[in-house]
Amino acid sequence: MAARSENLEKGRQAIEARAWDRAFSLLTSADSAVSLGSEDLRLMATSAFMLGRDDDMVACLERSHQLYLGAGELLPAVHDAVWIGLNLALRGEMGPASGWFGRAARTLEDVEEENAEHGYLVFARVFGAIEMGQFEAAVVGAKQAIEIGRRFDEHDLVALAVHGHGRALMRQGNTLEGLHLLDEAMVAVIADRLSPIVTGIIYCSVIEACHEVLDFGRARQWTEALSQWCRVQPEMVAFTGQCLTHRAEVMQMRGDWEDALAEADRASGRFLDGMNQAPVAQAYYRQGELHRLTGDLPRAEEAYRQASRWGWSPQPGYALLRAAQGQAAAGKAALSRVLGESDEWVDRARVLPAYVEILLSLDELDAAGQASQELDDLAEAHPSTMLSAVAHYERGTLLLRSGEPAQAVTAFRAALRGWQELEAPYETAKTRAMIGLACDDIGDRDSARLEFDAARSEFVRLGANPDLAWLDRQVDGDRRAGDAGLTGRELEVLGLVASGATNKAIAVELFVSERTVDRHVSNIFSKLGVTTRTAAATYAHEHGLL
Repeated sequence: MAARSENLEKGRQAIEARAWDRAFSLLTSADSAVSLGSEDLRLMATSAFMLGRDDDMVACLERSHQLYLGAGELLPAVHDAVWIGLNLALRGEMGPASGWFGRAARTLEDVEEENAEHGYLVFARVFGAIEMGQFEAAVVGAKQAIEIGRRFDEHDLVALAVHGHGRALMRQGNTLEGLHLLDEAMVAVIADRLSPIVTGIIYCSVIEACHEVLDFGRARQWTEALSQWCRVQPEMVAFTGQCLTHRAEVMQMRGDWEDALAEADRASGRFLDGMNQAPVAQAYYRQGELHRLTGDLPRAEEAYRQASRWGWSPQPGYALLRAAQGQAAAGKAALSRVLGESDEWVDRARVLPAYVEILLSLDELDAAGQASQELDDLAEAHPSTMLSAVAHYERGTLLLRSGEPAQAVTAFRAALRGWQELEAPYETAKTRAMIGLACDDIGDRDSARLEFDAARSEFVRLGANPDLAWLDRQVDGDRRAGDAGLTGRELEVLGLVASGATNKAIAVELFVSERTVDRHVSNIFSKLGVTTRTAAATYAHEHGLL
C-alpha cells in the first residue's frame, strides 16, 4: 500500500508538471493496486487525453461518472457525462455522444437550482447546432452558456462558449465579429487560466477557423503561440499533430519549404501515434502541395492519394498536379465538380484560383473571366489580405492573357502589396514574374528584366523548379544556357550522373542520404527539362557544365 500511495502522490505531481506520460503510468500503477477514486480518475482521464489515448480517457470518466452517481453526487456525474460526450463528438461519433448528452440532461432533471453543469450541457447543444448548420440556435445557446459560466465563475465554460459564439457567427458570414470573439477566447488561453484540454481545443479550433476564412496573419500568430505551448509539454501527443500541420502551412507560406515538409511528415506520424486518424489527411495534403511546388510529381500524387484515402479532398492541389502532368482537362473536370457541390464561400475561394489558372491554360477565357469575377466578389464581401491578393493576381493573369498588359500590371501590383504584407516569398516571386511578362508586353524591357531576375532568384532559393522552368521558357523561349539555374550541389550531382554513377554511389561520394540524391536528381531533371540520366548527361556535355 505504501508503494501505491507513493505512486498516487507522484502521479498527481506529474499532472501539475504536465508530464503526461509519467502521470498516466503512475496513476495506472496506483489504480491497479487499489481502484482510484473519482477525482484521481479524472486526473488519469486528463493525462490519457493529452497522450492521445481517447478510449482510456472515456473509460476513466465512465468509472468516475458511476462513482459519483453511486455517491449521489449528481453535478460532478453530469460533468463527466458531458465531457465523455464532447470527446466522442470531437471524434465524429455523434450517436454515442448524443446518448451521453441525453444521460447528462436526465440527471440534471433531479437538480432544482441552475448550476455550471447546466451551462456545459447548453454548450454541448451549441456544438451540435454548429455541426448541423443551425447557426442561429448556436448563437443563442452560446450567449446563454456564457452568462451561466460568468455567473458561476467557470472559466473553461466561458472560453468554450465565447469561442463557440465566434465560430457560429463566422459560419453565418459575420467573419469580423466572429474573429473578435475568437481573439477574446484566446485571451484566457494565453493567460493560462484554462484546463489543458480546453486550452488545446480552443487553440486548434481558433487556428482552424483563421485558415478557413483565409486570415493567414492571425493563423500565423496563434500557431506560433500553440507551438510554444506544445514545446513546454514534450510528452504531449494530443494537439501536437495539429500544431505541426499548421506550422507546416505557415512555413510553406513563409518559404521554408524543406522545413515545412519535415513538419508535415512529423504531423502525419504524430496523428497516427495519437489514434486520431481523420486529421492525418491534412498532413498528407500539405506534403502533396510541397512536392508539387518543388516538381516531385510522383511523390505529390502519392501524397494526394493518401489525403483522399484518409477522408480529405485533395483538391485543388490534385487538379493542379493533373495540369502539370499535361492533363488540364481532367483537372478542370475535377474542380467543376467540386464547385458544383458547394455554395460555401470559403470552399469556393480555395478552389477558384486554381480553376482560373486551369481554364486559362485551356484558352477558355470567358469561363476564366466568370470565375475571376466571382473571386473579386468574394474578396469584396469577405475582406482578407490573402483573398484580396489572390483575386488581384488572377484578375491580372486574365487581363494579361486578354491582351491588356497595362491593366494587368495594376492588378499585379495590388496583389504584390498583399503578398509582401503576408511575407509570402513564393507568391511574391510568382507575381513579380507576371509583372515582368506584362512589362515586356508593354515594351518596358528594363523593368521586365528586373522583375524576372528577382523572381528567378527566389524560385532558385525556394526550389520551385517548375516555376523556374516556366520562367525560363517565358523569358528566353528555351532553357537558359550556362548553369540552367542549378545549385552548386546539383552541378556536383550532375557531374556524377554524367559519369555513370548510381544514386547510391553518389550518396556515398557526397556523404549524403540516397533520398537526398533522389531529390537532387529530380530537381536537375526538372530544371533541364529532361526525363532520363542519359539526356541530362548529354545536356551537361553540350553546355559545358562538366
